[in-house]
Amino acid sequence: MNEHKTLNALLSGIEAISTNHSGLFSKDFLVTWEKGEDDLRMILEVASVLKQMREGNISPRIADSGLAVSIFRDKSTRTRFAFASACNLLGFGLQELDEEKSQIAHGETVRETAAMISFLTDFIGIRDDQYLGEGNRYMRELAAAIDDSHSNGILPARPGIINLQCDMDHPTQTMADLMHLQEVFGSLDALRGKKFAMSWAYSPSYGKPLSVPQGIIALMTRLGMDVSLSYPEGYDLVPEIVEMSQQQAKSSGGSLQIFHSMEEAMTGAHIVYPKSWAPLHIMKKRTELLNSGETVRLRDLERECLNNNKEHIHWEYDQRLHSVTDNGSALYLHCLPADISGVSCHRGEVDASVFEQARLQTYREAGYKPYIIAAVMFCYLFRSPAGPLRMILERNNARRYNG
Repeated sequence: MNEHKTLNALLSGIEAISTNHSGLFSKDFLVTWEKGEDDLRMILEVASVLKQMREGNISPRIADSGLAVSIFRDKSTRTRFAFASACNLLGFGLQELDEEKSQIAHGETVRETAAMISFLTDFIGIRDDQYLGEGNRYMRELAAAIDDSHSNGILPARPGIINLQCDMDHPTQTMADLMHLQEVFGSLDALRGKKFAMSWAYSPSYGKPLSVPQGIIALMTRLGMDVSLSYPEGYDLVPEIVEMSQQQAKSSGGSLQIFHSMEEAMTGAHIVYPKSWAPLHIMKKRTELLNSGETVRLRDLERECLNNNKEHIHWEYDQRLHSVTDNGSALYLHCLPADISGVSCHRGEVDASVFEQARLQTYREAGYKPYIIAAVMFCYLFRSPAGPLRMILERNNARRYNG
């Protein structure tokens, strides 16, 4: 496992990858499928080094000033604190942009906002996931505005943009999931041929974004895995992402099959990811109502979505489904918070007994995200990350002093 490699071995691996990766240095991190496989491996390796450094009480700070700005247009616990932790780990201060307290509430344009928050800023993290066709578009609009200010000499440096979840992908989450899989199974190569079941599951809470299942199938099909995607009729994902994932599966020697049965998808699975998302037609309608300013009808649409979900209340990952996985021992993944039957809700995505068996593993899974985000930042700043990482290791500054 990576965590058992020495730091020098990890750094040697990073040096080997550095000759091939090109999509990270001074490049925004918006969706995983725009990055090469060496780019993704680089992020995982740098994240492993940063994790070992912190666990070894070595400070990996690379800045004594500089700002990171976060823009959260949806609620968040894990990703919000993961971004804050990653910023602190590398030495950057953090400022959250509350749009209701800014001039955005009075009509300030994206172009002006982009310039005003970027003067001494190194990174901007954005979560904008609720409206199909809007979140990723907004990130790219902000990026284009920053490019304009930078190229015209307004900004002394261009801050990197990190997608903390949009309507298309949740790249820092899926990369944290992948880092967890790498640690559990021993390597990325060991994932080849493993069956991964990404399944819709019932939720009574709200119409959740499509980005996690889309991000999962888009990433895991690149690794030669046999991915099973299951959902009730009408809960399709964005067709272009599904088609891209199918092509990736063919290229990698894996597969992507679609089922309308949890049991079929999970039979023999080595990894399962039962997770709710809203029907595609609801997501499209939500965006239409947003753009037309019909906030009352948005609330009505949410009720319609939850009523649709109730028709599939039996889509719950329980002990019976767990028993049909590979020797009844599939690794359970979830981005959290899971809707746990009898705990956080009456009936939800996962049975309480099954979740309790996997609970600590899901916490471990979540714990990789700060390192993934920090690694994305590190690779944005340095063309060849191994050199600065070796300097940090040789410097050997203590992160904290023990009494």
